Amino acid sequence: MKYHQIDRNLYITNRAKFTAQMKPNSVAVFNSNDIYPVSADSTLPFSQHRDILYLSGVDQEESILLLFPDAPYEYQREMLFLKETSEHIAIWEGEKLTKVRAFEVSGIKTVYWLQDFHKILNEMMTYCDTIYINTNEHYRAAVETETREARFVKWWKERYPAHQVAKSNPILQRLRSVKEQVELDLIQHACSITEKGFRRLLPFVKPGVMEYEIEAELIHEFIKNRSKGFAYTPIIASGNNANVLHYIENNQSCKAGDLILLDVAAEYANYSSDLSRTIPVSGRYSERQKAVYNAVLRVKNEATQMLVPGALWKPYQIEVGKIMTSELLGLGLLDKADVQNENPEWPAYKKYFMHGTSHHMGLDTHDYGLLHEPMKANMVFTVEPGIYIPEEGFGIRLEDNVVVQEKGAPFNLMGTIPIEIDAIETLMNS
Repeated sequence: MKYHQIDRNLYITNRAKFTAQMKPNSVAVFNSNDIYPVSADSTLPFSQHRDILYLSGVDQEESILLLFPDAPYEYQREMLFLKETSEHIAIWEGEKLTKVRAFEVSGIKTVYWLQDFHKILNEMMTYCDTIYINTNEHYRAAVETETREARFVKWWKERYPAHQVAKSNPILQRLRSVKEQVELDLIQHACSITEKGFRRLLPFVKPGVMEYEIEAELIHEFIKNRSKGFAYTPIIASGNNANVLHYIENNQSCKAGDLILLDVAAEYANYSSDLSRTIPVSGRYSERQKAVYNAVLRVKNEATQMLVPGALWKPYQIEVGKIMTSELLGLGLLDKADVQNENPEWPAYKKYFMHGTSHHMGLDTHDYGLLHEPMKANMVFTVEPGIYIPEEGFGIRLEDNVVVQEKGAPFNLMGTIPIEIDAIETLMNS
């Protein structure tokens, strides 16, 4: 890992919060992700399952966490199972966690090698009544690959059919959505790395530069600052490419007079940031581009103020839609008849702003969080309105990451990243 070690007290706290919500006499099991094959002996880079990471800090393949708060003996209440390391593995693959190092990272005293898991699990099953299985129930999830977690669930159900089953995910959806201060600091650090990348590219951009050259400038700065790289596949969309919401080819030349919509951000220690900015290829916005840009900025600023404890996502989105409708009327993109005759299921503003305004953010870019439940302090949300005008050859999206506060306005983790037109033009022409 490139990042500095995180204080293990975060994981001790997270486990305590989780086990406090478990049913009496129950076990919870969490598996690491697989290393996914590409072809021949090639694999994708390993990325840890965020749930075992959240509860243990273990950022390594072939790892299992077992929690049993009511176990007969104290040493059985938290157990880690790791792939046994050796000198051979150290030579070929590098450092793996030893039992001592695993305790330093996680705060878990009982650490076994993976080959002991089935034997010890069998003993735990004789003591417990219920097992918590960890299924993926994120509202955006569409998983076709059989994960290590899914294989475990299938095996466990066949091996222990008499036990009751409970779900870890509803507990984790609520816990992970409300961040500890250490987590907020890590997200802030990811945002700060993102800022360095953004400031690096502003004077670099000029007519004729390729979208992928901008991508290269960003990845250079991110890795230089101990990030693994992009928190998600980067969108660097010049001209009309900006009107494809998830444009990721990044292979076109940036032309004079066009805008570039950037949806690019760094991760740090597996925590995401999520930035969108829209900048002029030639270093100056046209008057029309300024008008649309400032309309999007006003929507973003007003939407941000609504992210307060007790707010609900659906009414929030409706209110943002009303603000956007007013701006689109002012820009001449909608008229009163469009609004009067709109379909309530697909309001008129959706022609130019068709996606949601905010989502939870944290260990995942689209992080855990139940949108039907009220917002709480220390939740982190994106705020990302946009206006997309294919007939005019450009689209504009602006996005920051904000923390819901117990009192007062949300705190903008990206508040120092340039967003005002004058600031961006000055930096691009400096």
